[in-house]
Amino acid sequence: MIDPALRIGSVTLAVSDVPSSAEFYERVLGLPRLSVEGDRAALGHDRERPALLLEGISAPTPVPPASTGLFHVAWLHPSRAALAATVRRVVGHRWPLEGASDHGVSEALYLSDPDGLGIEIYADRPRERWERPPGGRGVRMVTLPLDLEDLLAQDAGGPAPLMPQDTTVGHVHLKVSDVPRAAAFYGATLGLEEQARMPSAAFLSAGGYHHHVGLNSWQSEGAGPAPDSSPGLRDVRFELADAGAVEALAGRLSEDPSASGSASRGEDGTLRVRDPDGQLLEFAAPDGAR
Repeated sequence: MIDPALRIGSVTLAVSDVPSSAEFYERVLGLPRLSVEGDRAALGHDRERPALLLEGISAPTPVPPASTGLFHVAWLHPSRAALAATVRRVVGHRWPLEGASDHGVSEALYLSDPDGLGIEIYADRPRERWERPPGGRGVRMVTLPLDLEDLLAQDAGGPAPLMPQDTTVGHVHLKVSDVPRAAAFYGATLGLEEQARMPSAAFLSAGGYHHHVGLNSWQSEGAGPAPDSSPGLRDVRFELADAGAVEALAGRLSEDPSASGSASRGEDGTLRVRDPDGQLLEFAAPDGAR
């Protein structure tokens, strides 16, 4: 298995208008703005390790609906109260929410950024309350109506201007052309463990989490990636426990013909590889500042 301490350190999005997107992610979503310089912006609570990087597109084109790429970036809140405060902030800015679900392991709401890129805001239930399927391996994930009234009752202070400092990217959910093929790459090749499988979807993680990566082909079965001129996810940066864990993964990839051709190393030691749909993934130790 891959290092169980794996976490998502940051994501990079290509957007059509950097200042407009930076304003949305700061004002509506609640990420502190660290810098906006020309066609790039960085947001998050740690200047050395921004959680969100934005890159501008000079001549943007719409995202084809039937293409692989980002389904959503999911922002994990440390508590139900913190999630409720974010919901109130989003609603207070009259930004539309597009869905709300109780997944058993978590409570989640959905919206889109100015380019239509998907966002999930969520809070986990305590791990000991996650239901397990027969046999005990993985988790049971469901989609039920969310008790929004009860959730909002957890926030006594009203909308906070920013998300808490310990809010993180909990998972990324990708649209893929072939779920079994993608699941085999994230599982057998990278070493994540499959936690749940649904029709045309799979959820994989490290360390027993419900999922760090979601995969679905609900709209993208057999499709190719969107053009580079379309807004979308450009990079997911995973942090492993230390440099030794990165080296172990690099050795694993070098022995796998399906991945070795796309794997490379950066000057800072960052391991880069592309998944079967061309999505760029990075793996680094925590001290590899961005």
